[in-house]
Amino acid sequence: MKLAWQRTGWIFFFVFLQGSRGMEERGVKTAMFEAEQQWTLKNYNYTKYHTMEDIYKWINMNVAEYPDLASSQFLGMTSENRPIYLLKIGIRTDTPKKAVWMDCGIHAREWIAPAFCQWFVKEILQKHKEDEKLNTMLQNLDFYVTPVLNIDGYIYSWLNSSTRLWRKSRSAPPANCTCFGVDLNRNFDATWGTLGISSDCCSDMYCGTGPNSEPEAKAVTEFLSRRKDQFLCFLTIHSRGQLLLYPYGNPEKKAPNYKELKELGESASKAIKDVHGMVYRVGSPPELLYNNSGSSRDWAKDIGIEFVYTFELRDNGTYGFLLPEEQIQPTCEEVFAGARTIISHAHDKHFPSSAVPSAPALWIAVLAAWISFQTFT
Repeated sequence: MKLAWQRTGWIFFFVFLQGSRGMEERGVKTAMFEAEQQWTLKNYNYTKYHTMEDIYKWINMNVAEYPDLASSQFLGMTSENRPIYLLKIGIRTDTPKKAVWMDCGIHAREWIAPAFCQWFVKEILQKHKEDEKLNTMLQNLDFYVTPVLNIDGYIYSWLNSSTRLWRKSRSAPPANCTCFGVDLNRNFDATWGTLGISSDCCSDMYCGTGPNSEPEAKAVTEFLSRRKDQFLCFLTIHSRGQLLLYPYGNPEKKAPNYKELKELGESASKAIKDVHGMVYRVGSPPELLYNNSGSSRDWAKDIGIEFVYTFELRDNGTYGFLLPEEQIQPTCEEVFAGARTIISHAHDKHFPSSAVPSAPALWIAVLAAWISFQTFT
């Protein structure tokens, strides 16, 4: 196997070529580097699914276009030695800030998830100046967004129709097995290997040889563990099923703030429905799906992050993981509303003096002030 590399902007791209077989990963085209010179954020199409090469370039473009708000940070390397980058977004201040985590694409076939992460970044970067609430949150919060966590699996899912529904990572098989990959959302150290998993390495829910055995899970764990007191929210984006899931996957375990998570989830679900009428059910995995263990969601709650949710995006079974591109925009619009509801609640709870009052509350305050003025004049 021959290793070729090209540096573009601030990120190194690694392209693995198998010359003898004449194969290359889909999306790595001969004209890739020539076309790159013509790319801008203005002509980036957020209503199309993008290859990993596109997404790497998109990260660079955001950093170049918004140097005062956005920076890329190295998270770790994948099993196949590709770099994982996240975008850190926030207004630079001298005061201590809290943070929000969002990751997409932990399961390779769920293409709508990385599409949403890109949409989310676009919305907050392009609209924060005219949106008072967004601007306030960017002053108090840093957003850490990983557009694709399972990069190897995502690239593999673009190869051809036979690989399109690949779910796992692409780590090498363990001893006495010939099947590649681990379900990264069963590999975290949260009652690992106990519920809703498989020890068969050929299963889509194979949990690995031990907790955090996979470099992708280990990278997230190490990054967040060093900053766990900073994070208010942990949002991990998946598909499908139209669900909002809070911890835990173990039916015997309940989050300390279970009631608040449920009520906030219902508020987010309402915000989602208000956009295009789509219904997202709210509950824990045992309530809505099945028992499971080793999820990033449960691990994030275990380390003390207050507001933790898994979003399962469209749809409910018509297209499954093959969601048509014409549904990217409406899906992203509605889920942005739901995510914003959760993030706003977390922000306002921890920065009450920065909360923007709702219209009714504002008018009540104005009326109270007017009555007070009339009383003493």
